[in-house]
Amino acid sequence: MGNIMLTDLQKEIIELKDEKNAIILAHNYQPKEIQEIADFLGDSLELCIKASEIEDKELIVFCGVDFMAETAYILNPDKKILIPDIEAECPMAHMLSKEEIKTAKKNHPDAAVVLYVNSLADTKAEADILATSANALKVVESLDEDKILFGPDNNLATFVAKQTNKEIIPIPDGGHCYVHKMFHEGDIAFAKESHPNAEVIVHPECNDEVQSLADYVLSTGGMISHGKESNSKEFIIGTEIDLITRLKKEIPDKKFYPLFDEAICKTMKLHTLEKVKNSLINEEQEVVVPKEIAEKSLKAVQRMIEVS
Repeated sequence: MGNIMLTDLQKEIIELKDEKNAIILAHNYQPKEIQEIADFLGDSLELCIKASEIEDKELIVFCGVDFMAETAYILNPDKKILIPDIEAECPMAHMLSKEEIKTAKKNHPDAAVVLYVNSLADTKAEADILATSANALKVVESLDEDKILFGPDNNLATFVAKQTNKEIIPIPDGGHCYVHKMFHEGDIAFAKESHPNAEVIVHPECNDEVQSLADYVLSTGGMISHGKESNSKEFIIGTEIDLITRLKKEIPDKKFYPLFDEAICKTMKLHTLEKVKNSLINEEQEVVVPKEIAEKSLKAVQRMIEVS
C-alpha cells in the first residue's frame, strides 16, 4: 500500500480482508479509493493470470465487471467469488450470444473461434481460445486455422486484421465498448494542440480512424509499461479515465492527460468502499458459473494463458 493515507473505512476493509483470508482484485478502471485497497490491480489479461495463481485464499472479491468475476470462478471453482455490486455488467459482453456464435460456426465450419475475454461464460464455452487486447494478435497467430471468428469487439477485430494474413470475421456485427466509442478524431487534434509534446496512446477498442491518428495503440497494461519505459515525459491517454489515476500514482515524474474527460465506464464505478465492506462481511454477491459451462470455458481460458 506504500505511503497512501488510508481512510478509516479503507483500513476496516483491509482488516476484514485479512480476517476472512480474502484477496481483492481490481481492474485498472476502478476509482482511486478502490485501487488503493486492492491486493492486485491489472488489465483483463493480468487479472486472468493472477486469478489462475491464487491458491492460499478462500475468498476472491472482484472489483470489475461480470465477465471478470465469472472468469475468476472458472479458474477457481473451489473458491467463493464475490462481486461488490452484482449490477456491474459489461454492455459489450452482453452483445454476443452463444446462439450467434453457433450460427457463425455453421456458416464458417473451417474457422476457429477467438473470443475476447470481455464475453460471458456461456459464450466462452463456445470458444476455441480467448484473447485480450494485450494478446489478441499473438492468440490469432497461434492457431492453425486461416479463418477466425472474432468477437465481440469489432474494433479489436479490425486492429488484429490489419496485422495478420488470416481472415478475421467479426461477430456480432456492431459489437463495441461504448466508452472507447466516445473518442473521435477531433479529440486527438484538440489534445495535440493543447499538449504538442505528448505521445498519443489509445486502446484498440477505439474506432479505426482514432487508432490511425495515435502514436501507439495499446492495452491498458501496455499503456502502463510504455509510460514507464518511454523517453517521453507527456502522454495523452485514450481509454477509461481511471487508468490515469494509476498512471499518475505509479509514474509521478511524468504527465498524463485524458483524451476525453468524460470517458467513464459507469458500471465499473458501481463498486464503492461500502459495497466492498458489505461483500466481505456478508460474503455476497456471489458469482457462480454452472459446472458444465465452467468446465468447457476453462479450456479456452487456459489455452489463452498458455499462449500469453
